[in-house]
Amino acid sequence: MKEEFLAAEKEYLSPYAVRSDLSAGRERYETSCPMRTEFQRDRDRIIHSKAFRRLKHKTQVFVAPQGDHYRTRMTHTIEVMQIARTIARCLKLNEDLTEAIAWGHDLGHTPFGHIGERVLSTLGGGFEHNEQSVRVVTVLENDGQGLNLTREVVDGIREHRGSGTPATLEGRIIQIADRVAYLNHDIDDAVRAGLLSEDGLPAAAVKVLGVGKRDRINNMVKDVVENSLNKPKVMQSATFSEATAVLRKFMFENVYLAEDAIREEARAKEWLSRLFDFYMSAPENIPRLYLELANDLTRAVVDYMASMTDTYAIEEMKKYLGYDWYCEGTVLNK
Repeated sequence: MKEEFLAAEKEYLSPYAVRSDLSAGRERYETSCPMRTEFQRDRDRIIHSKAFRRLKHKTQVFVAPQGDHYRTRMTHTIEVMQIARTIARCLKLNEDLTEAIAWGHDLGHTPFGHIGERVLSTLGGGFEHNEQSVRVVTVLENDGQGLNLTREVVDGIREHRGSGTPATLEGRIIQIADRVAYLNHDIDDAVRAGLLSEDGLPAAAVKVLGVGKRDRINNMVKDVVENSLNKPKVMQSATFSEATAVLRKFMFENVYLAEDAIREEARAKEWLSRLFDFYMSAPENIPRLYLELANDLTRAVVDYMASMTDTYAIEEMKKYLGYDWYCEGTVLNK
């Protein structure tokens, strides 16, 4: 079975793709699987991990939303994977490697999204969700054994942020697909919340990218494929890159840093900070595994809090600090 997959890769993949049989391997040697390539194994390990399952209750943009249709970190990951795999297929790059990176790229995200990331960065002496994602797959998962993923997948996870430099074109796809996904689904959620209207999006971006989520995603993916096909790079055209930057700036000004978001951030920051201080003063309330895997208490608290879902963090606030998030604050509910 696996031999057929490998033969198909040799026949089909672009010379710029990473073939599964040419992987740089894993940190710890393992015998190969007779049915799956190495990148297929990585995909399966990530999907079956506890950290992956927790993504369903982690914030994408709106904190602890009660509406059924708002994105979570898991639905974001699914949308990134779908966009990335379409690009990889069109460019004849390795779809399995691309998919594995996509599934794993946000495993280290905190509760309450980037709010939690900023809190842990301030209190924990620096925190970046991409580096935490790497820590999840190399150390924390599998009861402290890590998932022992291939080096290509770990690199793609680490370098998926816009400032990163992935070693593979498959990793570069995730950088672009991540932005295409979050801009478009965040607009969709903001419209649902009554914060935006499609008619209110910047004309300069709409003119290039299109009207509506479906057209924008289709056009953005098409632009990447047309500008990257049979080339040793994956990129947008200058026109689409500029339009994407305009749309991103608009989203920061009108959604991510808007008055409602700032108010929710202040509330989340206050109570996450108090929870952090509580664990630092009472480490007996941290699961022993986190203490054993960390080189100091701060690292253990950061690992534990980063692993939390929104709902679990809220339960911990109520249990130890007496704060009922849903009763004492405003929660998006539309």
